[in-house]
Amino acid sequence: MRITVIGASHGIGAELVNQARAAGHQIVATSRSMKLEPASDMVPVKGSILDPGAAERGVQGADAVAWCLGVKTLGPTALRTVTVFSQGTERTIAAMKAMGVSRLVAITGIGAGESRGHGGFLYDWIGLPLIIGAVYADKDRQEAILKSSGLDWTIIRPTLLTNGPRTGHYRVLTDLTGVHGGRISRADCADCLMRAIVAHEWSRKAILITD
Repeated sequence: MRITVIGASHGIGAELVNQARAAGHQIVATSRSMKLEPASDMVPVKGSILDPGAAERGVQGADAVAWCLGVKTLGPTALRTVTVFSQGTERTIAAMKAMGVSRLVAITGIGAGESRGHGGFLYDWIGLPLIIGAVYADKDRQEAILKSSGLDWTIIRPTLLTNGPRTGHYRVLTDLTGVHGGRISRADCADCLMRAIVAHEWSRKAILITD
Protein backbone atom coordinates (compact mmCIF):
# COMPACT_ATOMS: atom_id res chain seq x y z
CA MET A 1 0.00 0.00 0.00
CA ARG A 2 0.93 3.63 -0.39
CA ILE A 3 0.32 5.32 2.97
CA THR A 4 0.51 9.03 3.67
CA VAL A 5 1.58 9.83 7.23
CA ILE A 6 0.81 13.37 8.37
CA GLY A 7 3.10 14.25 11.25
CA ALA A 8 5.73 11.66 10.34
CA SER A 9 8.85 12.92 12.11
CA HIS A 10 7.92 12.42 15.75
CA GLY A 11 6.03 10.18 18.15
CA ILE A 12 3.32 7.94 16.77
CA GLY A 13 3.90 9.14 13.22
CA ALA A 14 7.57 8.16 13.30
CA GLU A 15 6.65 4.77 14.77
CA LEU A 16 4.10 4.24 12.00
CA VAL A 17 6.63 5.11 9.31
CA ASN A 18 9.06 2.53 10.69
CA GLN A 19 6.45 -0.20 11.05
CA ALA A 20 4.91 0.40 7.63
CA ARG A 21 8.27 0.39 5.87
CA ALA A 22 9.28 -2.80 7.67
CA ALA A 23 6.06 -4.39 6.39
CA GLY A 24 6.90 -3.42 2.82
CA HIS A 25 4.58 -0.45 2.31
CA GLN A 26 5.36 2.75 0.42
CA ILE A 27 5.28 5.89 2.57
CA VAL A 28 4.69 9.55 1.89
CA ALA A 29 5.99 11.21 5.05
CA THR A 30 4.78 14.75 5.70
CA SER A 31 6.13 16.96 8.47
CA ARG A 32 6.91 20.60 9.14
CA SER A 33 10.28 19.61 10.66
CA MET A 34 11.21 16.85 8.23
CA LYS A 35 14.14 14.72 9.41
CA LEU A 36 13.67 11.82 6.99
CA GLU A 37 15.64 11.33 3.81
CA PRO A 38 14.15 10.12 0.51
CA ALA A 39 14.38 6.37 -0.10
CA SER A 40 13.03 3.84 -2.56
CA ASP A 41 10.08 3.22 -0.24
CA MET A 42 9.60 6.73 1.12
CA VAL A 43 8.88 10.21 -0.22
CA PRO A 44 9.32 13.03 2.33
CA VAL A 45 7.12 16.12 2.00
CA LYS A 46 8.36 19.01 4.11
CA GLY A 47 5.97 21.68 5.29
CA SER A 48 2.99 22.43 7.48
CA ILE A 49 -0.27 20.76 6.52
CA LEU A 50 -1.64 24.33 6.45
CA ASP A 51 0.83 25.42 3.74
CA PRO A 52 -0.78 25.95 0.32
CA GLY A 53 -0.58 22.75 -1.69
CA ALA A 54 0.94 20.66 1.12
CA ALA A 55 -2.12 18.46 1.62
CA GLU A 56 -2.44 17.86 -2.11
CA ARG A 57 1.23 16.87 -2.43
CA GLY A 58 0.91 14.59 0.55
CA VAL A 59 -2.18 12.61 -0.37
CA GLN A 60 -1.75 12.30 -4.13
CA GLY A 61 -1.72 8.64 -5.11
CA ALA A 62 -2.31 7.40 -1.54
CA ASP A 63 -4.33 4.32 -0.68
CA ALA A 64 -4.84 5.63 2.86
CA VAL A 65 -3.94 8.63 5.00
CA ALA A 66 -2.89 8.49 8.65
CA TRP A 67 -3.24 11.68 10.72
CA CYS A 68 -0.61 11.59 13.50
CA LEU A 69 0.05 15.30 13.89
CA GLY A 70 0.57 16.62 17.39
CA VAL A 71 1.46 19.90 19.09
CA LYS A 72 3.34 20.79 22.24
CA THR A 73 0.90 20.70 25.13
CA LEU A 74 2.92 22.81 27.58
CA GLY A 75 3.91 26.44 27.37
CA PRO A 76 2.32 29.03 25.04
CA THR A 77 0.30 26.47 23.05
CA ALA A 78 -1.77 25.69 26.13
CA LEU A 79 -2.74 29.34 26.50
CA ARG A 80 -3.89 30.21 22.99
CA THR A 81 -6.55 29.04 20.58
CA VAL A 82 -5.47 25.93 18.70
CA THR A 83 -6.80 25.36 15.17
CA VAL A 84 -4.25 23.14 13.41
CA PHE A 85 -6.23 19.95 14.03
CA SER A 86 -9.53 21.22 12.63
CA GLN A 87 -8.10 23.39 9.85
CA GLY A 88 -5.49 20.81 8.87
CA THR A 89 -8.10 18.06 8.77
CA GLU A 90 -10.39 20.19 6.62
CA ARG A 91 -7.56 20.76 4.15
CA THR A 92 -6.61 17.09 4.19
CA ILE A 93 -10.19 15.99 3.55
CA ALA A 94 -10.59 18.47 0.69
CA ALA A 95 -7.34 17.22 -0.88
CA MET A 96 -8.37 13.58 -0.44
CA LYS A 97 -11.71 14.18 -2.13
CA ALA A 98 -10.00 16.01 -4.99
CA MET A 99 -7.52 13.13 -5.41
CA GLY A 100 -10.07 10.33 -5.01
CA VAL A 101 -8.63 9.02 -1.72
CA SER A 102 -11.22 7.73 0.75
CA ARG A 103 -9.51 6.07 3.77
CA LEU A 104 -8.50 8.37 6.64
CA VAL A 105 -7.38 7.15 10.07
CA ALA A 106 -6.76 9.81 12.72
CA ILE A 107 -5.14 9.79 16.13
CA THR A 108 -6.85 12.15 18.59
CA GLY A 109 -6.75 11.17 22.27
CA ILE A 110 -8.66 10.34 25.42
CA GLY A 111 -10.68 13.40 26.35
CA ALA A 112 -11.89 14.04 22.80
CA GLY A 113 -15.52 13.52 21.92
CA GLU A 114 -17.44 11.04 24.02
CA SER A 115 -14.22 9.87 25.71
CA ARG A 116 -14.21 13.02 27.85
CA GLY A 117 -14.46 12.15 31.52
CA HIS A 118 -12.65 8.82 31.18
CA GLY A 119 -9.06 9.92 31.71
CA GLY A 120 -8.90 9.68 35.49
CA PHE A 121 -9.26 12.36 38.16
CA LEU A 122 -6.04 14.33 37.57
CA TYR A 123 -6.39 14.23 33.80
CA ASP A 124 -10.08 15.11 33.70
CA TRP A 125 -10.06 17.84 36.37
CA ILE A 126 -6.57 19.36 36.04
CA GLY A 127 -4.91 18.30 32.79
CA LEU A 128 -7.78 18.92 30.42
CA PRO A 129 -9.14 22.20 31.76
CA LEU A 130 -5.86 23.82 32.83
CA ILE A 131 -3.15 22.48 30.50
CA ILE A 132 -4.48 20.95 27.29
CA GLY A 133 -7.97 22.40 27.09
CA ALA A 134 -7.27 24.42 23.92
CA VAL A 135 -5.77 21.38 22.21
CA TYR A 136 -8.74 19.17 23.03
CA ALA A 137 -11.28 21.81 22.09
CA ASP A 138 -9.80 21.68 18.61
CA LYS A 139 -9.63 17.88 18.64
CA ASP A 140 -13.38 17.94 19.35
CA ARG A 141 -13.83 20.11 16.27
CA GLN A 142 -11.55 17.78 14.30
CA GLU A 143 -13.55 14.70 15.25
CA ALA A 144 -16.81 16.38 14.23
CA ILE A 145 -15.29 17.24 10.85
CA LEU A 146 -14.09 13.68 10.36
CA LYS A 147 -17.46 12.16 11.22
CA SER A 148 -19.30 14.43 8.77
CA SER A 149 -16.72 14.12 5.98
CA GLY A 150 -18.33 11.30 4.04
CA LEU A 151 -14.94 9.55 3.94
CA ASP A 152 -14.11 6.08 5.23
CA TRP A 153 -12.74 7.32 8.57
CA THR A 154 -11.55 5.80 11.82
CA ILE A 155 -10.75 7.79 14.98
CA ILE A 156 -8.23 6.28 17.40
CA ARG A 157 -8.06 7.74 20.91
CA PRO A 158 -5.05 6.54 22.91
CA THR A 159 -4.83 6.86 26.68
CA LEU A 160 -1.64 8.21 28.32
CA LEU A 161 1.24 7.72 25.90
CA THR A 162 4.52 6.02 26.79
CA ASN A 163 7.72 5.19 24.93
CA GLY A 164 7.38 1.48 25.61
CA PRO A 165 7.82 -1.26 23.01
CA ARG A 166 5.39 -2.57 20.44
CA THR A 167 3.59 -5.50 22.08
CA GLY A 168 0.45 -5.91 19.98
CA HIS A 169 -1.40 -6.55 23.24
CA TYR A 170 -3.84 -3.75 24.05
CA ARG A 171 -7.57 -3.26 24.43
CA VAL A 172 -9.67 -1.68 21.70
CA LEU A 173 -12.81 -0.20 23.28
CA THR A 174 -15.99 1.39 22.02
CA ASP A 175 -17.88 0.99 25.30
CA LEU A 176 -16.13 3.20 27.87
CA THR A 177 -18.16 2.12 30.88
CA GLY A 178 -15.79 1.85 33.84
CA VAL A 179 -12.78 3.23 31.94
CA HIS A 180 -10.79 5.81 33.93
CA GLY A 181 -7.35 6.33 32.44
CA GLY A 182 -4.75 3.87 31.24
CA ARG A 183 -1.51 3.79 29.29
CA ILE A 184 -0.37 2.69 25.86
CA SER A 185 2.93 2.93 24.01
CA ARG A 186 3.34 5.02 20.89
CA ALA A 187 4.58 1.88 19.18
CA ASP A 188 1.32 0.07 19.98
CA CYS A 189 -0.63 3.11 18.74
CA ALA A 190 1.20 2.71 15.43
CA ASP A 191 0.38 -1.00 15.47
CA CYS A 192 -3.31 -0.12 15.84
CA LEU A 193 -3.03 2.36 12.98
CA MET A 194 -1.56 -0.37 10.80
CA ARG A 195 -4.48 -2.65 11.61
CA ALA A 196 -6.96 0.09 10.76
CA ILE A 197 -5.23 0.86 7.47
CA VAL A 198 -4.10 -2.54 6.19
CA ALA A 199 -6.82 -4.80 7.63
CA HIS A 200 -9.45 -2.04 7.28
CA GLU A 201 -10.69 -2.47 10.83
CA TRP A 202 -13.11 -0.11 12.66
CA SER A 203 -14.48 1.67 9.61
CA ARG A 204 -16.49 4.76 10.64
CA LYS A 205 -15.92 4.08 14.32
CA ALA A 206 -14.19 5.97 17.13
CA ILE A 207 -12.19 3.62 19.35
CA LEU A 208 -10.18 4.02 22.54
CA ILE A 209 -6.98 2.00 22.96
CA THR A 210 -5.33 1.25 26.27
CA ASP A 211 -3.33 -1.40 28.13
